[in-house]
Amino acid sequence: MKMFQQFWNDENGFVVSTELVLIATVLVLGMIVGLTTLRDQVIAELADVAAAFSNSNQSYSFSGITGHSSSTSGSLFNDNTDFCDADEDGSGTFAHCITIVTAEPEGA
Repeated sequence: MKMFQQFWNDENGFVVSTELVLIATVLVLGMIVGLTTLRDQVIAELADVAAAFSNSNQSYSFSGITGHSSSTSGSLFNDNTDFCDADEDGSGTFAHCITIVTAEPEGA
């Protein structure tokens, strides 16, 4: 019984553990907010890269080459417009087949 009473009255470390729980909670909440912002920025940057790739002209051609004893015929490739290649869709927004949806704050 005396040992139980000693444990009950012992408060060494109580404040330290409470402070550590509070600090850990603030750090975890900060990490969640920071990682969410990082995720959104990475997605936005990858959308920019995808838009840059889709705007590149992939057509190529070369004419025939004739040497001393041989020749090659030319080749041509024309990049046709796909449904994702349009600069804008009907709503006036860029339509590069990537849609970024952000949550609207309540009451907005």
